[in-house]
Amino acid sequence: MGKGPGLYTDIGKKARDLLYKDYQSDHKFTITTFSPTAVAITSSATKKGDLFLADVNTQLKNKNITTDIKVDTNSEFDEPAPGLKTIFSFKVPDQRSGKVELQYLHDYAGISTSIGLTANPIVNFSGVVGTNVVSLGTDVSFDTKTGNFTKYNAGLSFSNADLIASLTLNDKGDTLNASYYHTVSPLTNTAVGGEVTHSFSTNQNTITVGTQHSLDPLTTLKARVNNFGKASALIQHAWRPKSLFTISGEVDTKSIDKSPKFGLALALKP
Repeated sequence: MGKGPGLYTDIGKKARDLLYKDYQSDHKFTITTFSPTAVAITSSATKKGDLFLADVNTQLKNKNITTDIKVDTNSEFDEPAPGLKTIFSFKVPDQRSGKVELQYLHDYAGISTSIGLTANPIVNFSGVVGTNVVSLGTDVSFDTKTGNFTKYNAGLSFSNADLIASLTLNDKGDTLNASYYHTVSPLTNTAVGGEVTHSFSTNQNTITVGTQHSLDPLTTLKARVNNFGKASALIQHAWRPKSLFTISGEVDTKSIDKSPKFGLALALKP
């Protein structure tokens, strides 16, 4: 574990990655190439039903400055001061999407604040205080045009050597989320996790449990199921460092007559 509590987005991240990362029902292809001058170009294409989406990202690194240039442009300037990172983002063609973000990481705090680059911007602030064992945080957004809070969330996280548990209150207090991540065997990257979400407005509960296990250092299996009968599984193989091939599938156990969904993803890095 790291020294500090991290950022607000780190609360519950291990469980979210276990339960949701790399699962997809689309076909995705990503390739990254590097030039001798430390320029990385990443091209990706995704087929969603009858839609075909693509983007190109170019990353330039020079000492402590990293710049990403893409169709939805994102630029990062790493650590102008110790623990501080500045991020500039802009999505084309949405001219109102531009924003600047500051992140600061400390042994006992993590702060992220952003402001939109418009006449009446949305201002976001998130902060976490604590240690790498126990942390408490909040995430708030304010629309200066309407004078209303568009988001206010709060979260609590507890971690030890093999267990991470979190509790968050989201959607302006309407959704309560509890999750856990337990490392069973570090040698085989075996872990189990679960998430329970309760909506106060609909009085509906969503329960998702999942697991992962590495068959060997290059091949990982993951599986999950929720209380609505949706069961998913994937196998991911790294046929060379950072180059991954993933096959995933999902079935609705309560509607066997429905066709299962399958997804493929290929990521290539030299």
